[in-house]
Amino acid sequence: MPLHFTQEEFASRHGKVKAALAEQGLDGLLIFKQETMYYLTGYDTTGYSQFQGLYFGADGALALLTRSADHRQAMHTSLIKDIRIWMDREGASPAEDLKDMLRSYKCEGKRLGIELDAGCLTGARWDMVRHSFEGFCDLVDASNLVQAIRIVKSPAELEYVTKAAELGDKAMEDVYAELKPGVDEGHLFAVAHNAIYEGGGDYSAGRFIIGSGEGALLVRNFTGREKIGVQDQVQLEFGASYRHYHACIMRTALTGQVSPEHQRMHDACSEALAACQQVCKPGNLVGDVFDTHARILDDAGYSEHRLNACGYSLSANYPPTWMEQPMFCTGQSTVVQPNMVFFMHMILADTGRGLTMSLGETGVVSDTGFNPLSRLTHDLHVS
Repeated sequence: MPLHFTQEEFASRHGKVKAALAEQGLDGLLIFKQETMYYLTGYDTTGYSQFQGLYFGADGALALLTRSADHRQAMHTSLIKDIRIWMDREGASPAEDLKDMLRSYKCEGKRLGIELDAGCLTGARWDMVRHSFEGFCDLVDASNLVQAIRIVKSPAELEYVTKAAELGDKAMEDVYAELKPGVDEGHLFAVAHNAIYEGGGDYSAGRFIIGSGEGALLVRNFTGREKIGVQDQVQLEFGASYRHYHACIMRTALTGQVSPEHQRMHDACSEALAACQQVCKPGNLVGDVFDTHARILDDAGYSEHRLNACGYSLSANYPPTWMEQPMFCTGQSTVVQPNMVFFMHMILADTGRGLTMSLGETGVVSDTGFNPLSRLTHDLHVS
């Protein structure tokens, strides 16, 4: 089996989940997030777009319900032994198959946690499960049970995050080398992805951002390609992935002459990023980081142009996004701990003047503070 972690690593994770189930008085957990399935079993698939569910018992029992297309996938990539198939057919109700699987584990009348905050558990599918399980067992929202464990990384996980950061740096350096007036944005996309794939990386859980001109103010991927102008701003955000573990990096690069306002925006982002990294240390709250970001950018006169969040946790993630909780936003009460991994970004978008600036990187929290994983400087890149 191509498991990317040792049996001892998985046993440690299982032990933590069993302890959390006992603490919350749960007899088991119904898992619908692909990230959780990968974390606990190694199960690696894109089939989570369809209905599937993993049972994790309080005793550590594992059972997967999935489609026939993913049967071999589960056998090949995971340590799951009990793999059951629901049949694709018109009017199928796989929730009944899921209930039958749980009945074989004597779950009737038990109290089970369920991951409701899962992309593949659509509203329609949740209704199907809820109605099928009426009178069978009690379902309790436990969306954060495993996530609270996942946000603190093991040494083995940090090795993958570090490799992802190396790939992200290579992608940014290769794009810098090609970024000049007249170059098509599509070429830059290709350069960035090639650096990651050729370095052994994976598909990222989100789409890269490369936008020039007014498109640089859109901090999201969008369709349509432009050519880089002689006097231009280019938004760059990559989420490099290695064994599904992500490290993100973000920059705004310029062509031509640097305007005084672009330089002032960059200076404010640099100051804010450095201050936020100082605050992101064990014992402080995740919300403290955002408040630091807001204070510095507001004092610099950019209160109307900053965002309402300035980063988030990263782990092994699947599409549609590499973003996960906790997020750097006001009031976020999660306590920062060693071995948490965060992407921290400072983003300014002045719509009125059509100007933007960003600066961001991924780092690991140590016992003493935030340690960036990128080797790139915070200098403003100009082509």
